[in-house]
Amino acid sequence: MEAEFMAECCVIVAAPSGSGGRRVVVDDRVLGMAYSLHDLTVFLHHAGLVAGDELDVAETELIEWHGGGPEVWPCLGGGPDCWVAPGGPASR
Repeated sequence: MEAEFMAECCVIVAAPSGSGGRRVVVDDRVLGMAYSLHDLTVFLHHAGLVAGDELDVAETELIEWHGGGPEVWPCLGGGPDCWVAPGGPASR
């Protein structure tokens, strides 16, 4: 099932920041910082822009991803699977 977007708009998910979050912008309006695909899905639901689950959101072509796609969500706790934003704290 493809995500059903309620309105044609430009959704931009920014590159990961040093804090690990990704800024979510819709038509020049900042919705917030998403720290996971779940966060992004919740933002889009609350804004009335999408009806669907995380997989639908990840697969839609209506989102412009910067600094990596829907699989790039840095974690703050470190570990082998964590990604560090350029200029962010170095992993140990």
